[in-house]
Amino acid sequence: MDENELSTIIIGKCIDIHRELGPGLLESVYEEILAYELSDIGLGVQRQKGIPVHYKGRKMDIGFRADLIIEDLVLVELKSIESILNVHQKIVLTYLRLTGIKLGLLINFNEALLKDGISRIVNNL
Repeated sequence: MDENELSTIIIGKCIDIHRELGPGLLESVYEEILAYELSDIGLGVQRQKGIPVHYKGRKMDIGFRADLIIEDLVLVELKSIESILNVHQKIVLTYLRLTGIKLGLLINFNEALLKDGISRIVNNL
């Protein structure tokens, strides 16, 4: 399975969750449920995965954390906020660069229509 096929599955699960629960819950609730849904269909899911920074040959564990990394192919950053800002997209791109992952999904569950809250971010894909 490649990044695009995987992202289609992830987005589909997010849409199912949003249809069932709607907007307005905490980000952690959506994260827990999405991790469950993806694990339940046999996908490898890492939650709150630490992202180190390598500087001058040293590994610095600075406290960056990806919400979800799926199959080591797609990084998912979840939000439940009024609106996504450019800084959120830049953060996801930085996480992609630091991890070497090529595809990121930034998903804001606090939208009336979830499709309006999905951003696909690529790192040299």
